[in-house]
Amino acid sequence: MTAVKSLLLRCALAIWFGWLSLPVASAAAAAPVILVLGDSLSAGYGVSVDATWVALLQQRLAKQGYGYRVVNASVSGETTGGARARLPRALELHQPALVVIELGGNDGLRGLPLKQVRANFEAMLSQAQAAGARAVLVAMRIPTNYGPAYTTAFHAIYGELGQKYSVPVIDGFMESVALDDALMQADGIHPNAKAQPVLLDVIWPTVSRQLKK
Repeated sequence: MTAVKSLLLRCALAIWFGWLSLPVASAAAAAPVILVLGDSLSAGYGVSVDATWVALLQQRLAKQGYGYRVVNASVSGETTGGARARLPRALELHQPALVVIELGGNDGLRGLPLKQVRANFEAMLSQAQAAGARAVLVAMRIPTNYGPAYTTAFHAIYGELGQKYSVPVIDGFMESVALDDALMQADGIHPNAKAQPVLLDVIWPTVSRQLKK
């Protein structure tokens, strides 16, 4: 077999077995990352993985020509303390361009001290910005179980930190779905699959302004 025929054969085999797809995979891996750090609302509790608002975000980015890759680092039941502990590793691993922080609901439901919640958010924002990433805060509202003073002060944390760290804050994340039984699961806490596009529509305007085509 001549050298030319040998080369052609190797190229044919490479195409057949997909060996030449490596540069494409590398390009995908090199795409800037949007890291979503959230709780069950972003992890998609009770919803199939490809139906979550985070998965829908990836689809919309692709359709609109944004070359970003979405990494969902959300965990059901997550608190700001748990996410704070996990974030350094996630930043190191994914080197995101943007970090979307959707947290706080579980802290509020547990009545955790506001000083502690604030400190956790501040640490995450500082870590993200120190890693060269932009950040977006998704504000949470909680029931008045612990009294209006706690509830009001809890929600105010988001706006105060948004100003301090110059990051946009998305308010009303759950307001469009929480009171609509058709968009909620039977537990009355978690959005169902029908709600996911609605949640994405709340997130999209703020997130898309942080991106480059």
